[in-house]
Amino acid sequence: MIEGSGSRPGRGLALVGCRGSGKTTVGRIVAESLGLPFFDCDRVVEARSGRGIPELFAESGETAFRDWEERVLADLCALHPDAVLATGGGAVLRLANRERIREHGRVVWLKASPLELARRIALDGLTQRPALTSAGVIDEIECVLAERTPLYAAIANDAIDATDTPPEEVARTIIARWPR
Repeated sequence: MIEGSGSRPGRGLALVGCRGSGKTTVGRIVAESLGLPFFDCDRVVEARSGRGIPELFAESGETAFRDWEERVLADLCALHPDAVLATGGGAVLRLANRERIREHGRVVWLKASPLELARRIALDGLTQRPALTSAGVIDEIECVLAERTPLYAAIANDAIDATDTPPEEVARTIIARWPR
């Protein structure tokens, strides 16, 4: 286990990776294919807080958002041990979240190139996702990846490059590699 976690991993699946890597899209496909519950942690934060993530960041700051994220992740892991979870890109920033994600079960890190991530983020609409730095999109992505890559790598059982791979194929690869 990681960072002092002594418990055995659970039966669920957690997808980690930078925003735009495909966690939500791939997670839905995997869950539907296997008849498992699916939760997008960011959407659950929005539902419980009554605010979109950009509003939550703007009104309360990143720390408040991360507090919501930690509570939601704890609840989802406890109440839905078999679920497929699409974690927020920054969920790995907190030790408690890394431990919880790892204990939930299999952890798959979805990777994509900075250029592909920027393209997907632009398609998704920049207003749906708060800026994390004052740098431009590519510079921000590279900064975020530099900080988070070691954290993703530390908890992942598997890593899949989703840069040029259709989500359905990424989902099939996850299912084929998941020793349930």
